Amino acid sequence: MIGKDVQVLTDSVAAVSVGVVDDEARLDLHYDDDVRAGTDMNVVMTGSGEFIEVQGTAEGAPFNRAMLDQLLDLAGAGITELTALQNQALQA
Repeated sequence: MIGKDVQVLTDSVAAVSVGVVDDEARLDLHYDDDVRAGTDMNVVMTGSGEFIEVQGTAEGAPFNRAMLDQLLDLAGAGITELTALQNQALQA
């Protein structure tokens, strides 16, 4: 049992999907793009930028480290935006 003095939630959490469509990294794919994406990835991070989950699949051809880094950067930017919106909502 968790004691009363234990902080369960220590940071916000947000998740996005990213993918590669027509050799371009994209954030939050619409269904039409998602079904034809060469790579599809889900990324979950804390509000302070730490990873909780990274799950990616090459749907067609394999992808290289440069594309992985680009996808992670794009996901991080999207999560930063979501975190800001979450914080604004909590302040309202």
